[in-house]
Amino acid sequence: MTASPTRAARSPRQLFAAAVGVVFLLVGVLGFIPGVTTNYDQLGGAGHDSGALLLNLFQVSILHNLVHLAFGIAGIVLARTAGAARSFLIGGGVIYLVLWLYGLLIDHGSAANFVPVNGADNWLHLGLGIGMIILGVVPVAGARTR
Repeated sequence: MTASPTRAARSPRQLFAAAVGVVFLLVGVLGFIPGVTTNYDQLGGAGHDSGALLLNLFQVSILHNLVHLAFGIAGIVLARTAGAARSFLIGGGVIYLVLWLYGLLIDHGSAANFVPVNGADNWLHLGLGIGMIILGVVPVAGARTR
């Protein structure tokens, strides 16, 4: 089956951005599902006092889940062009590295932990940041150079 003549083939970077976006959407939705999110009755709107844990590991709140959903939508929308996909991956990666540093520097029991994050989130954010930046900058076969 060939691609439609009215629709250009997507570059690998666009596919990476779309895949990352879908994963963020999935994580955002899963954060609202009891069972997948333990202590669901303790899911707070925002702040460090939310006791809900996605996969019994990552602290989440309604705000945290909405941020994941927003990142997912952004990834899918920005995957439409190679340049925007690259910007999403690099920019999103930088945001997650900043969030990792923020999570390391704040007191997790304070009002500064408004997202909220815990130790598991911090290390996941580091991995996401590095991974997204790598996907955004490393040359990939079939990538358009403009």
